[in-house]
Amino acid sequence: MTILACNRISKTFVGQEVIKAVSFHIEEKQKAALVGVNGAGKSTLLKIIVGELAPDEGEVTIAKGAALGYLAQHQDLKDTHTILEAMLSARQEILAMEQKLRSLEQRMGQADDAVLEEYARLNHEFEMQGGYAYRSEVVGVLKGLGFSESEFDKRISTLSGGQKTRVALGKLLLSKPDIMLLDEPTNHLDLSSISWLEGYLVSYPGSVLIVCHDRYFLDRVVTKVMELELGKCTSFDGNYTAYGQKKQALFSAAMKQYLKQQAQIKHQEAVIEKLRSFNREKSIKRAESREKMLDKMEVLDKPQTADDVMRFELTPPQISGVEVLNVEGLSKSFGSQRLFSNLNFSIRRGEHVALIGSNGTGKTTILKMINELLPPDEGIIRIGAKVSIAYYDQEHQVLHMDKTLFEEMSDEHPGMNNTQIRNVLAAFLFTGDDVYKRIGDLSGGERGRVSLAKLMLAEANFLILDEPTNHLDILSKEILEQALNRYTGTVLYVSHDRYFINQTASRILELTPEGIREYLGNYDYYLEKKVEAAENTSRAEPAVTANKQDWQAQKEEQAAIRKRQNRLRLVEERIEELEAQNASIDEDLTREEIYTDVERLMELNKKREDIAKELEELYGEWEELA
Repeated sequence: MTILACNRISKTFVGQEVIKAVSFHIEEKQKAALVGVNGAGKSTLLKIIVGELAPDEGEVTIAKGAALGYLAQHQDLKDTHTILEAMLSARQEILAMEQKLRSLEQRMGQADDAVLEEYARLNHEFEMQGGYAYRSEVVGVLKGLGFSESEFDKRISTLSGGQKTRVALGKLLLSKPDIMLLDEPTNHLDLSSISWLEGYLVSYPGSVLIVCHDRYFLDRVVTKVMELELGKCTSFDGNYTAYGQKKQALFSAAMKQYLKQQAQIKHQEAVIEKLRSFNREKSIKRAESREKMLDKMEVLDKPQTADDVMRFELTPPQISGVEVLNVEGLSKSFGSQRLFSNLNFSIRRGEHVALIGSNGTGKTTILKMINELLPPDEGIIRIGAKVSIAYYDQEHQVLHMDKTLFEEMSDEHPGMNNTQIRNVLAAFLFTGDDVYKRIGDLSGGERGRVSLAKLMLAEANFLILDEPTNHLDILSKEILEQALNRYTGTVLYVSHDRYFINQTASRILELTPEGIREYLGNYDYYLEKKVEAAENTSRAEPAVTANKQDWQAQKEEQAAIRKRQNRLRLVEERIEELEAQNASIDEDLTREEIYTDVERLMELNKKREDIAKELEELYGEWEELA
């Protein structure tokens, strides 16, 4: 049964149509994702569904009686309650029943039958709605979202923006609407909390519509993907990986059809030119017939995708020494809070290392100490020979808030001219007057792109990145992944984007309360070792067999092509030979000694008919072979 349907939804802002006739539906208990580049209209569509925005055209239909819950991307809760109080209030009816039960219990001593019956009925309903398990469920959700018990009594008004978003998410989960709309629910969650949320949503009895850039998360949660691209919506069954494969297959098929048609058009034009070159009445008629067919052909447009994503290369200017970084006995505390102690690890040239761990363990602090932005309490940090560092700071403290984008780039690279600076900024989607915007007026995502632009120009051989994929859409993340995978220098980064880690890490350092744990592989390898489950990935023999078959098929196809080419050459030679004979006969027929000789005349006409018959067959064969 369909619980939510969008029918031809359109929305325009300042003359620009952001959403064009978008239609899709979600079934009961279905988990679906809404994906697309930044600015594609995903958040706008969610706001239209919940009624915060009115569509210009179209309608949203929600099943009768279905409750809808919405988590916006940014939260600014004004609640004066504690975290625990706010979470308990998510199920007000449970609290009201519990209060009524306590009241009835106080009257039990002098209770009459009516009170006992009311208590029994209410107690049964309380139990059926999970009242007795509700408080433990609240605690489970809070811990799952990364709150410790010592934080339960914190006032919401004192929390950071990220903590408020986690509280809002927890309240929504506990309210258990029939359909949840979640806008970037994994923002502000660490890896363990994201993993917990995955499990919660997979087993959630209602429907879920998610806007999220965490591809690993989408792979594990959703069974349907709706893509917003160039204002239009296309639906794909399956998780994110299946969507990517189907989208690529559709694009490849469309491109193949386009290229095939272009080849056909060029072929037909070549055939027409060749037929005209024979300069015979029949060949010219054939050429004209083909021209008419070509004019009637419906020409396909070249397949397009949203191509406004970052494009850049990272090139180290020189090779560093083999030992790039060596950390010994590193310790750090803030006041009475000890982040870590006696950390030891090293990084060698060419390694791409991910530093992971729960929120608050000190990952960003380690990066800042390597960059000499914070002093260690104890320990030694050694940077290797010929190592030049470029640092991407998730808080963008390396940016100057009062400068324009142009000034930020030109002041640091005075040797670059106006055109060069504009070209670099254009690669990161800043064009026209965008280059004169103040850094302080940019969004988090825009500041991230400026930092990445500076990173590209740094020409370092050791990149240190703190959450580089934050605020990037999926396509931009893929561009960054490709750039890092082509980068021959050394990389150390902190990220909670598991898909990104999977694509780019050759080694993982997990920061735990006990110290650093090392895993020589990507995120999947890390998970495999964590759960001690080995997989048999040996597929060598089938691959060899498939390669043999492919090679044999390719060889046979090449032989067939050569055979056709040889036959085509022979047919063309024979056509030219017959055309020459025809021309000679035509010339003979103009001579008096021939056209007055009846026997000779009949002989030549018979020969001409035979030539015409053979030419007819050859023209047909030539068209097929060509």
